[in-house]
Amino acid sequence: MMPNQNDDLQQLRSQIAAVAARMIAQDGADYATAKRKAATQVLGDERPAANLMPDNFQVEEEVRQYIALFQSATQPARLRELRETALQVMQALSPFSPYLTGAVLNGTAGEHDDIHLQLFVESPKDVEIFLLNRDVDIELSETPHFKGARHDPVETISFMWRREGVHVEVYDLNDLRGALKPRADGRPQRADIDTVRALIEASPDLNEP
Repeated sequence: MMPNQNDDLQQLRSQIAAVAARMIAQDGADYATAKRKAATQVLGDERPAANLMPDNFQVEEEVRQYIALFQSATQPARLRELRETALQVMQALSPFSPYLTGAVLNGTAGEHDDIHLQLFVESPKDVEIFLLNRDVDIELSETPHFKGARHDPVETISFMWRREGVHVEVYDLNDLRGALKPRADGRPQRADIDTVRALIEASPDLNEP
């Protein structure tokens, strides 16, 4: 049977996803940048058609496969370390009901990844003051809203915590409505303190003899 056009498209998406996954796992590239560079590498085209680009779920699965093949000896310990640090930060920020998100939650975090948290509060200034009163040096920036471009970007507070980078996206309290639904693949999009603690307890302590 001759391959059809749909098979060719799927194969190209898979190739782009695999190359992007390597960039993410090895270099800590963000998904958008990795996919764009991977498409250029695979297709030789800086502006590929939208139907050729893999979605983030496909790339994430490729990252998992890459980790299993090439980083299985080191990545689990790094992931646990990041989750333990994330839990410490979340406990410090517990008055604001923090949620963990990103690679540290989904299990693909590696050497170059930072910790990403989301808060749902009445005023971002309350979070800034809370951290400054505890002598935490902060930097402010903006992050696109997780609900899409039709919503305004949200303030993001970045700081170092025990040599790990932490980025806290501060959302309006009303944004929490519907935010705790699982992703399309069934995995959680956000995790509270108890869930993160359970993830750590369920993982092996690789420092034990």
